[in-house]
Amino acid sequence: MARDTLSGTRVTLTPPHEADIDRVSELCQDPAVQRWTTVPSPYRRDDAVHFILEVVPAGWTTGTTLTWAIRLGHGGDLIGMIGLHDIAGRSAEIGYWLAPEARGGGIMTEAVQLVCDYGFAAGDDGLGLQRITWHAFAGNIPSATVAQRAGFTFEGMRRLGAVQRGHRLDDWSASLLREDPRLPVPGWPMETLA
Repeated sequence: MARDTLSGTRVTLTPPHEADIDRVSELCQDPAVQRWTTVPSPYRRDDAVHFILEVVPAGWTTGTTLTWAIRLGHGGDLIGMIGLHDIAGRSAEIGYWLAPEARGGGIMTEAVQLVCDYGFAAGDDGLGLQRITWHAFAGNIPSATVAQRAGFTFEGMRRLGAVQRGHRLDDWSASLLREDPRLPVPGWPMETLA
């Protein structure tokens, strides 16, 4: 069973639970969350109920998708979501979003580092992954900035490489390997960074 709580300096990551339903529903109304993720739009409370009570537990049970709520401090309010999905063959993809009031202060970079450390760690301390990929719809500069700061190497743009609510969109791609240093990586195109 994967470790369900990860703690850092400013954040704690735990699986979201039933008490988070209204907060997730509220945060998924944010235009940026809807613009840059694949959450349903419009987002209804029933979507949060389904996600937290069905999708998240199923992912943890199968080990194919691990989802954590990002909380300030130890046991604070939910301010975002982060997860590893498509876990197979010692590889996974990372995805994340953050509440508007929590953006721009390095909180997401810390959460990404915690999840990547766990993903790469071996044995009971982690998943033993060799590669973590990152994708974002082209134009999602905040997400790209986090990935670059966390040490991901930009690999390119996939033309119409992603689907959002039935529409194909260009997406950016990057990766982090277990042996890579966790330092900002040069070489990201100017259009990807703030």
